[in-house]
Parts: sequence; structure tokens; C-alpha cells
Amino acid sequence: MLCRMAVGLTPPIVYMEPTEGESYTVGEALKVASGKVTKASGAVTPDYVCVGPVNTHGSVPCVEVQKYMEFETTLAAAPADSSTLVPGDKVTLHTDGLQVTATKTGGTAEITGIDGQTVGSRVTVKF
Repeated sequence: MLCRMAVGLTPPIVYMEPTEGESYTVGEALKVASGKVTKASGAVTPDYVCVGPVNTHGSVPCVEVQKYMEFETTLAAAPADSSTLVPGDKVTLHTDGLQVTATKTGGTAEITGIDGQTVGSRVTVKF
């Protein structure tokens, strides 16, 4: 979910064509594949974030991800062993497109704030 921007402008909402058979959740990270939006996960940097349900015209309302945007989410997994996550670490997107993992290898979601090291801890990230 978009939580902070380093500019004073509201991002424009763009309406994208959905991938057939997919459902969309507000705050979900999305990428473009074959001209349609689909869930982003893993080491993918999202192109868009969903901001509403599919409308009556069959389009998904989205905002384009910009470098000046920060997003609030939660940890889907706790860091392994005795490692911890700190601001500046880059982690991957969870398979649900809504959370981040504790995996740093190939990560594109840069942690800007973190409230804990357990599953469900609040995290802010930017891409």
C-alpha cells in the first residue's frame, strides 16, 4: 500500500488490462506481461500497484511505481538464523504480491523502515 511520496502530487491512476482468470487486491504489486498486468513476485521490480477492484469496463486501476514512492507492507517470513533485516537491505516480493520476504538475494524492494523481525512485522520499502 502506498504510504509516502517525496513529492506533493497525487499519482495518476491508469487503467490496465487484466490477465484473464486473475483477481486483484488493493496494494498488490503488478508487472506487465504481454500487455496485461499480472502479479509481481520474487526478484521482479513491479511496474504498477493495484489501487482498486476491476471496474465495470474490465480494467484494473493502478498507479505506476516511481522511485520517490514508499510502500507499507508486512514480512511474509522471518529472517533465517541470526540474521536481521535493516534499512538499506533489498528483499524479494512474496508470491502473493502483497508482502516481502526476508530473502536478500536478487531483492528489488529496498527496506526504508522496519518494525520487527517476525512474520507480519510492518515494513516500508521503495523500488
